[in-house]
Amino acid sequence: MSHSKPDTVKSGARNQGLTYREAGVDIEAGDALVEAIKPAAKATTRRGVMGGLGGFGALFDLKAAGFTDPVLVSCTDGVGTKLNLAIDSGLHDTVGIDLVAMCVNDLVVQGAEPLFFLDYFATGKLAVEDAARVVRGIAEGCRLSGCALVGGETAEMPGMYAAGHYDLAGFSVGAAERHNLLPGSIRAGDTLIGLPSSGVHSNGFSLVRRILESAGLSLSDPAPFAEGKTLAEALMTPTRLYVQQVLTLHREGLISGAAHITGGGLPGNLPRVLPAGTSAVIDRPWAPLPVFCWLAQTGNVAPDEMLRVFNCGLGMILLTPKPDETCARLLELGEAPVVLGRIESAPQDDAPTLDMKIMPEFTWP
Repeated sequence: MSHSKPDTVKSGARNQGLTYREAGVDIEAGDALVEAIKPAAKATTRRGVMGGLGGFGALFDLKAAGFTDPVLVSCTDGVGTKLNLAIDSGLHDTVGIDLVAMCVNDLVVQGAEPLFFLDYFATGKLAVEDAARVVRGIAEGCRLSGCALVGGETAEMPGMYAAGHYDLAGFSVGAAERHNLLPGSIRAGDTLIGLPSSGVHSNGFSLVRRILESAGLSLSDPAPFAEGKTLAEALMTPTRLYVQQVLTLHREGLISGAAHITGGGLPGNLPRVLPAGTSAVIDRPWAPLPVFCWLAQTGNVAPDEMLRVFNCGLGMILLTPKPDETCARLLELGEAPVVLGRIESAPQDDAPTLDMKIMPEFTWP
């Protein structure tokens, strides 16, 4: 069932006939969810949106949004096994922000402004309040990103999921003027600048959960790396949204490229934005967030494995030919930029690489 309210067909008394509800699907619960999330979705409306929830499809007017020669950019993602933590802990309020962030952070590294977002929420039996908390989080992520939550799909599928479990997927569309896509002209000499992450974000949670299990820890236990929080509360810290920072720098002509550090970490993501014949050289240290030091020590995870699985404290990497101006602007935007290294030339036909001349130190007291 979609995030639209279907007409209810009233009929006379039935004679021992089965109903959809008896088969495990509650249409009224779906209707209740739609009503519960309408205010949150309405709060995300932006220039270009045509209509609201309820149609078979969502319409968006690129001309009304201010574009003259747009190229559309689309992304889809989920939040992986971080959902298990949300389900096991009952903390459903921020996983929707994760869902949005995993999509829109990918859009902005291509120079695209996020325009609209759709979600897919699937479960065995719909728990309206829990689902509403999830979708309100999605709406909050959209609001913070400047994109509209224009619709989605709620699928109630008995027998497909364990009791209380659900799955999430997100779909985002953005646009950029044809002449203003990223990456731009990345050249040797460009500086690498890291933007801090808020924590584990939404990648590597299968390893996180294995570490907790091996250490005999419960989600309700105190988090050694976050005073006053349980492990669940600390690990559920939502993924940072980098939309406004990256778009601001891009529009001001300060960056030549950007890389969202997700699954695969720095080695798996930074080379994706580089042209052939270049190498990203990291030769300046940064301090991993305490959560990563604790995970490395508690799970006896090697530094190169940590770097390959997690963001290790850096959620976005910017490439810039103007490092001083870029850092100054980031400070004005409330960021804490970290200069990491530079782009160097490599043989022209070689695939882009990452050269880690210095590794982060995962030291835990």
